[in-house]
Order: sequence, then C-alpha cells, then structure tokens
Amino acid sequence: MTGCVVALLCVLVLAPAAASADNPIVGHVYTADPAPLVHNGRVYLYTGHDEDGSTYFTMREWRVWSSADMVNWTDHGSPMNLSTFSWASADAWAGQTVYRNGRFYWYVPVKNRATGRMAIGVAVADSPTGPFRDAIGRPLVENGEIDPHAFVDDDGQAYLYWGNPNLWYVRLNADMISYSGGPTQIPLTTAGYGTRVGNASRPTLYEEGPWVFKRGGLYYNVFAAECCSEFIAYSTAPSPTGPWTYRGTVMPRQGSSFTNHAGIVDFKGGSYFFYHNGALPGGGGFTRSVAVERFTYNGDGTIPAITMSTQGPPAVDVLNPFVRQEAETIAWGSGIETEPAGEGGMNVGWIENGDWTKVENVAFGSGARSLRARVASASSGGTVEVRLGSATGTVAGRCAVPGTGGWQTWTTVSCSVSGVTGTQDLYLRFTGGSGYLFNVDWWQFTA
Repeated sequence: MTGCVVALLCVLVLAPAAASADNPIVGHVYTADPAPLVHNGRVYLYTGHDEDGSTYFTMREWRVWSSADMVNWTDHGSPMNLSTFSWASADAWAGQTVYRNGRFYWYVPVKNRATGRMAIGVAVADSPTGPFRDAIGRPLVENGEIDPHAFVDDDGQAYLYWGNPNLWYVRLNADMISYSGGPTQIPLTTAGYGTRVGNASRPTLYEEGPWVFKRGGLYYNVFAAECCSEFIAYSTAPSPTGPWTYRGTVMPRQGSSFTNHAGIVDFKGGSYFFYHNGALPGGGGFTRSVAVERFTYNGDGTIPAITMSTQGPPAVDVLNPFVRQEAETIAWGSGIETEPAGEGGMNVGWIENGDWTKVENVAFGSGARSLRARVASASSGGTVEVRLGSATGTVAGRCAVPGTGGWQTWTTVSCSVSGVTGTQDLYLRFTGGSGYLFNVDWWQFTA
C-alpha cells in the first residue's frame, strides 16, 4: 500500500468496571493459526495472514503481535515471509516460535520449490519481533506434512512435533536447528487420540496442529480434530513421547471457519486458549481471525470445554498513557490499517473521516493535561479527537493535524485535554475532509 493515514491517538472512553478484550483480537487484517509465546512480561502472538478475499489458504507472510494486558495488542507487522526462505515457493502456513539461548526460533511449513512437497523450515532472530532469517538455508525436515510445534522440556531436551495426516516428532539438538536420530511417527491409536467414525484411512480424531506442553508433571497435546469442520481436542501422557491417552473436547465445532488451530499459555496468573474463527466481516474458512479466551483447569488437571466469545478475557494490567505508546497498540479499531513506518516500527494509517481506535484500561490516575502525537499527512490533515465513553462520546480534547508534505514526513502535534482521569478506555476518533487524512505513529499524554 502506498498512501497512509492514521493513528491511535487522541480519543478517550469511560471504561466499564472491568475491561475485557474484543474478539477477534485483531480487527484490521485477517489472521490465522495463533502461536502464543510469553517472554519478559508480554505475550507475543505469531500468526499467519489470510489474504483479503481469498478462496484458498493463500498465505504469503507471517505476522507478530504482542500484549502486556491481554486486551490491547501491538501490531509488529510482518518480520518474515516466503522470501525469507530462498528454497520456498508458496504456502506460508501454521508455524510456532520458541525462545532458547537468547534467540527466537520460528518453525514454519512451506512448499519446497525443488520437490513440490511441504517441508518444515526454521528461522531465527535476536528479538521476538524479528527480523527473522533462514537459520540453515534448507528444510529442517521434509516429509510432505505440516504444522510444526517445538517444545523444550524441563531437562533441556527439545522436541519438534508436526503432521497431517500423521503425527511425528524429532529430538532437537540444543542449537534448535538440527536434530538427533530420525523422525519418529507417533502411533495414532483410538485410545490415544479418540475414534473417528466412517473413515477407515483415518481411524482417530487427530487431524493436524499439535500443541504440546507440560503442566504439573503431565504432558498435553492439544490438536485440531476431525476435519471438516474441525473441533479442538486433547490427549495427555506421562512423557513427551507418550503413551498418549485421549481426554476429550476442548472447543466444540463452532464459528464460521471449517478449520481451527489452538495455542495455550499461562500469563500473569491466568491460562489462555487461543484459536481462530471467521468472525470478521468477510470472514470464513479462508479469511480467518484469531481470538482468545481465559480458562481455568479443572482440579484434576483436565481442560474444561471452552466456548467462543466476542468479549474475550478481562484485562490483567493497565496501560500507562504517560509513556510513549505506539498508535498500533489497540483493542479495536474502525476503518484503520497499519503499515511500516519510516521512523521504525509500524504506524496507523489509511484514516478517513470518522475512523477511530480504542485503547482499553488506560490508567490516567489524577488526570492528564495534554496529549502529544506523532503524525504525518500528504493531504490537508485533520483532527484527532479524544473522546470519553465511546467513539461518539464526550470530547475531551482535539489535536489539529496539519499537512506535512508526505505520508512519512513526520511532525509532533499537541493539544490540551480535560476531564481525563481515572482508569478508562481511550477512543481516538479521526475527523477531516474526504479521502485519506493522516497517519499516526505514536501518542503520549502529559500528567
């Protein structure tokens, strides 16, 4: 995209007593196949990207998001795409990232140009948001199957699981980019993975998307079951290699996507289940969206049945408005998109009159006096309205945005605000003439 307009800047809203996320958690782009990673007080979420209007799994890049509060998510853009792997030709499908030895390893399935088969590649970065580079310049493992998931056990041994229609693992070496021995096929028994009715070639419920983790000495494998449409099921085992025992359904068939894909993490005292559906406008089986629910394990360690919701989990932290906040950190938005910013990171753009962004659970304390925002406009600019209560609620301030001569020609504007106290939701509403108005890179209130 070329032009841009944007921002997450000056609008405020009185928050409900308990702020909660909006599901799907990303509203301005289609996302799929969530893979959460907790690191240094944030949840980093690695997803695929379904192209607009897609009628197949048309995917060319992966995206990264992060949150410190489970309601506001920062868009970190796309630090990796098909061109990262010189040997790949198509299909940037479901991957997963782990942290080890100061680096981040992202395992993804892509089509090998030389063989025409799906293969598993591995990329590495020094930051959770990239940029990522191909770690070995060739497939890590290739047998035509997909959906890799890496797990590092307490003893330091790492495993890579993957597979559809089968289920495989290898023991990764400490460097995370090589393995010892050969791929081992996990027996798909009905005792281990449930019974599929009416399909002699696939007698168990296992379909794809393994997510393996350990809790309380027990190993869990949460997976997509019985396409199509899929539900999410799980099995447990006393070791990372089995034997596995089928435990039942986590998320029943629901939503408007015929696939589903799960990821589970613990964060700031809660357990979170990530999945995807087709809940956004234009959404469906090839235009999916990631969502998340908070849940509590049963006393015996089993996972309860989880239902899709539109409200998502409650906030687990507040957002500090008196430090610089990226405009692309939002709980929800209307009309906006994001793009790489010339000054680094991402910016909110493609803003038209009446578009807005929402930031939840913002801790203004005894009050804010003014707002600064980093903006750019190749048109005549417009206004950032700080609103309370909703996108059409009480106006707490207005920041005028001038034309700057370019969509990436940045300047900082400021304006006074009033009545902005306590912990509440912030709405930044953008107004002006016709066409695209301006971009926003970041914002910051003064106490």
